[in-house]
Amino acid sequence: MTAPLPDIRVLPLFAGIPDAHLTALFQELTSSTFAEGHVLFRAGEVPANLLVLVRGEVTIEEAGHPKFRLRPVAPIGELGALTGLPRNGSAIAATEIEVLSIAVPSLLAFFGRRADIAFPFYKNILGLVSAKVRRDEHRLEEMRTNLIRTQKAMKTLREVVLSSPETAISKPVCDALDDLIEHNRRSHYRVTPVASAPSSVRLDDGALVRVIDLSDGYVKLDATCDRITKDRSHWAGVLVLPLGEILVSGRIERDGPDGVVVKLDPMIDSYKKQLEDYVTHLQLLNYVI
Repeated sequence: MTAPLPDIRVLPLFAGIPDAHLTALFQELTSSTFAEGHVLFRAGEVPANLLVLVRGEVTIEEAGHPKFRLRPVAPIGELGALTGLPRNGSAIAATEIEVLSIAVPSLLAFFGRRADIAFPFYKNILGLVSAKVRRDEHRLEEMRTNLIRTQKAMKTLREVVLSSPETAISKPVCDALDDLIEHNRRSHYRVTPVASAPSSVRLDDGALVRVIDLSDGYVKLDATCDRITKDRSHWAGVLVLPLGEILVSGRIERDGPDGVVVKLDPMIDSYKKQLEDYVTHLQLLNYVI
């Protein structure tokens, strides 16, 4: 292991793990040296290794633009590596670098043998994710506050326009404000079903179409089914939820390669409650109490 333990211990990923355990873990890692310009991984790739930078500098890029510059000692994309999610960015050596690495299957095999090291390691990962969620919630709350302020200002502006003498721009301005106010309503914010709580729509012919996202007023369906858009003005199907089925109808507002968006008609109270409960369940997955 090239990096001394005191440097490693400053990383949240390894906090609280005894020196002897850290030594055993890092003995499993292999040291490699790469020249400036070497690409450690590219955006979209499925991670294969856990990487720790111990010498040199690495640039993290998104869409070809530098976003971060890492210096030792630093893990490189550890959350992506341990969850198997495709990389969001590319990692490129800005100087000659030395990296410690271990293939993810080898790391998991090591943890299978050494649960005493695996448990605190994964506890640290959970702490990192929880902290990230908290920070994201804070940013979202700021955005939500700004949205509420903007919504109130648009309503006030609409009242000013309506109470003023009518001009050539009165109707276009009011129509635009009405559209923005309606679009920004909280109830229209859609959530995405997860594997443990999926949803789909059953069509008249019995075909099941995957729900991409939904709210209490909209549902977005997988566009690969060519039987969805026959009648745009009137659409109907059965929304299949984990705990029941709901008869839904509406009109198709938009369709494209990314999906078919349906604005739902008002529902009977029992169906509305069932849909709201499902949406709330999905929303709670993004909220730490």
